[in-house]
Amino acid sequence: MIVLCTDFGLAGPYTGQVKAVLARLAPQLPVVDLFADLPAFAPQLAAYLLAAYLQPFEPGDVIAAVVDPGVGGTRRALVVEADGLWLTGPDNGLFEPTLRRARAWRAWSIDVPAHGIAPTFHGRDVFAPAAARLALGDLPQGPQVEPVRFPVWPDDLPAIAYVDRYGNAMTGLRAATLAQGTVLEVAGRRLVRRRIFADVPAGEAMWYENANGLAEIAVHGGSAAATFGLAPGSPVAVRARA
Repeated sequence: MIVLCTDFGLAGPYTGQVKAVLARLAPQLPVVDLFADLPAFAPQLAAYLLAAYLQPFEPGDVIAAVVDPGVGGTRRALVVEADGLWLTGPDNGLFEPTLRRARAWRAWSIDVPAHGIAPTFHGRDVFAPAAARLALGDLPQGPQVEPVRFPVWPDDLPAIAYVDRYGNAMTGLRAATLAQGTVLEVAGRRLVRRRIFADVPAGEAMWYENANGLAEIAVHGGSAAATFGLAPGSPVAVRARA
């Protein structure tokens, strides 16, 4: 399958145009909209989400990941193979946590035509065709490259990376890396870990391990984002105990 992870949104033409390219080039393959609302202009935040949400996919699946504020500039376009998964997207840190967590990976640069494509829409004109080729078995040839690396980025990001439609706020922290009794602090409020929403009374806040392994902040029956003023990029402090 081909999996789309972008900040293009579902309103307007952008996601539809990408899917139209995929339907023309690889009509026999399913296309999954995983994220159309990754944090806009924020490759670092999106990178930690991407690494967590790749886990259920299988070798041979192709992920077209695009959060690309530098589109048309000097950043390279990449194809990456990480533990059998294929990814295509900009060389701007979007794959940094994925590369760190992979057992093995390889990368190639995509030759971007100087003419005949829209310089501001590589998602449609560069990455969608690359994803279709990969999914059809046309694997990259030529020399491998080293992506731009971001060694100062933490292995887990202590910040809000995404807010869902319920107002739950996903962090860039893997819950499995947090010790028993860890408390997360947002907006001056310390939150203890619980397993499910019903473990706290209605209206009370907590954090829990979400279905994809990230530490997520929630209010039972309410919006954590509204309660604490959280948005992508809001800091999260990790405390040893309450």
